[in-house]
Amino acid sequence: MGKEFFVIFDMDGVIFDSERACFECWLEAADMLKVKGMREFYPRIIGTNANQTLRMAREAFDGITGEGTAEELQRLSSEIFHQRYDNGGLPLKKGAVEILGYLKDEGIRTALASSTRTQQVIRELTNAGLIDYFDSVTGGDSVTISKPDPQIYLIACEKLGSLPRETFAIEDSFNGIRSAHRAGMRPLMVPDMIPPDDEMLSLSEAIFGDLTEVLEYFRKSGNR
Repeated sequence: MGKEFFVIFDMDGVIFDSERACFECWLEAADMLKVKGMREFYPRIIGTNANQTLRMAREAFDGITGEGTAEELQRLSSEIFHQRYDNGGLPLKKGAVEILGYLKDEGIRTALASSTRTQQVIRELTNAGLIDYFDSVTGGDSVTISKPDPQIYLIACEKLGSLPRETFAIEDSFNGIRSAHRAGMRPLMVPDMIPPDDEMLSLSEAIFGDLTEVLEYFRKSGNR
């Protein structure tokens, strides 16, 4: 690399081990409402914002179990999630604190772009003691079109004051990698629930097992 660069993180599945937590909440809500097919459905909504998730849930379930099922699934799963994980209960992904500390110490400007609502993003980062590592935060309610559309990353780059081509995007989801690639960024994938396929190999600059490997990638590449 050898020159100034910027880093924008996704949050769920990258900073926090929250995708599995969210999945369990959706499974529990589906079981309570006697909705079948959640295990097959959930991977499709990883990386999408609340509006897109609701639209996809309506398409998947309302025609089978009746109108309003999607809204009730979303409401109930959210209620379970907040009861279980508010006030700092979300586990961090391996290497999250270390890589954020390294970037801060090196003076590398860092942002977060998540499909989760901005207020919730700020609350979860604050509860975990991580909010001060980020120069800006862009949530899913800041855009009209969710990932895989590039809009959220283009906005995040603008807020960070960076050009997409000199900005890394650290993502776990297929939709996130697609979004970063379409924005003209440098996507780094750290897969969470779904292993990468040939498309992800072609769209990602590199793929890592965890954030400690990304940290070593930055350290060894003569970044600055």
